[in-house]
Amino acid sequence: MASIALTTLGLISNSASKAEYTVTEVSEEEGLTLDSASFQGYVEVNGLNMYYEIYGEGKPLVLIHGGGSTIQTTFGKAIPLLAKNRKIIAVELQAHGRTGDRNTELSFQQDADDVVTLLKKIGVDKADFLGFSNGGTTTLYIATEYPIVVDKIILASALAKRNGVPQWFWEFMEDAKLDNMPQQLKDAYLDVTPDVKRLRVMHDKDARRMLHFVDIPDEKIRDIEAPTLVLIGDKDVITLEHALELHQLITNSELAIIPGGHGEYIGEVTTLKPDFKETDLVVPLLEKFLDKAW
Repeated sequence: MASIALTTLGLISNSASKAEYTVTEVSEEEGLTLDSASFQGYVEVNGLNMYYEIYGEGKPLVLIHGGGSTIQTTFGKAIPLLAKNRKIIAVELQAHGRTGDRNTELSFQQDADDVVTLLKKIGVDKADFLGFSNGGTTTLYIATEYPIVVDKIILASALAKRNGVPQWFWEFMEDAKLDNMPQQLKDAYLDVTPDVKRLRVMHDKDARRMLHFVDIPDEKIRDIEAPTLVLIGDKDVITLEHALELHQLITNSELAIIPGGHGEYIGEVTTLKPDFKETDLVVPLLEKFLDKAW
């Protein structure tokens, strides 16, 4: 059984062949910034031209962004810190950012298939995964469907069931409009893909995917054997009860509840305040979890 007590800024433990691809090499600079990716490029993945970036050296950590986002809007503040001690592989999913689209609706299963296929094509057999929001749901699919490629996972504000968010969220999604999309996300998309029509397609596909969200069965979540960190803000759109339920279902899991909103703990762009400091991020907590022997 998982322990039930909640802590803030603490952890709750729950014991128990390489294909052809294209990259662009970037010159090395002193220090790590978002301009110092060692690779930026594309891989053909399941009929999709999929964009990814690599930073740093060491054990691979795959970053999977949230809905409507790019690598930079979700992880731009955290990448320079995370890449000091490990190899960061950050991807952009179907229709998002610089990645192409298919004539199909979005699905978390397809996103999981795409990420795993990309890793195989660039020669990564096993990795840790950090998924935020929709990316956390994709990470759950990777952990349940492709456990052989997973070492540890971090589920950052991840949704596994419809009851994991308040009812107002679903009412909002039913009337989702591009005009209501956060301006920071719209600007970031258009900065890398200056096409308003494609932006609208991404927004509408994301909204439809959420409207048709299907719960991940408890038995699938219970089957996850990978050490897992369930991470959530105390003012998150994902409910604390849902985070606790995930923690209880996953045997080898820890739960961290951090002050702040949805993604504020990793510096997600829509949460940034004028007085933002790198020390506000939970990177030391993530590093401690990833480095822990299980």
